[in-house]
Amino acid sequence: MMGCSNSSDNLAGIVILAGGASKRMGTPKATLTLPTGEQLLNYHVRHASELQVPILIADNGRGFYVDSDATLNKPSSPVMPIADYVSDFGADNDEQIRTGGALVAIESALQTLTGSNNLFTTNNQRASWLLVMSCDSLIPATDLWQKLQQAINTAANKRVICLKDDSHLYPLLGLYHLAIEPDLKAYIDSDQRRVMHFIQPMVRTVPFTQDWQHLTNFNMPQEFEQACAALPK
Repeated sequence: MMGCSNSSDNLAGIVILAGGASKRMGTPKATLTLPTGEQLLNYHVRHASELQVPILIADNGRGFYVDSDATLNKPSSPVMPIADYVSDFGADNDEQIRTGGALVAIESALQTLTGSNNLFTTNNQRASWLLVMSCDSLIPATDLWQKLQQAINTAANKRVICLKDDSHLYPLLGLYHLAIEPDLKAYIDSDQRRVMHFIQPMVRTVPFTQDWQHLTNFNMPQEFEQACAALPK
């Protein structure tokens, strides 16, 4: 068994989910400002760039600005906005299904990294995982990867690795194997969008780090303030 390290050898790319409506927050979470003055999306991009892999921004066409300084001197971490995957389910009836949600963003990221038009070709044959990060978290990409990658060698035939606390799974803070792309596409094309239903047969969970409990799942301004207060100084 290979020892755990900070190496990103198994990591093909990172997708930051930033396209939610954020109705309860009152403003897009990607544009929330941290106490340091840094916007949340730039915070995630800056940490993600340390892993030296492509960074995909799934913003549902919102066109959020990413500060070029966030990836300064990180040529192996290009930042690219991606459009959600759109299923042609029902197209024969002149009705194209355009339903949002996390899975269509993840499918788009998987296609971007595996498709014939892949702009991020690599000679690293071990790069087989996509790190998925939602914008309702302040957990740095580097820390999340370090935590989740420990389960890769014991995941057996599991193709999704995500955090779990005493009562909840966190499927949008996880690793998705590139090989699931055809299955996910077929699932979406069958007009399905439920994340938990899709991952349940293939998920391997990793216990939530206690210090992270207050850093994630913020949906209202007061919850974001609490998350900021919980950030390490």
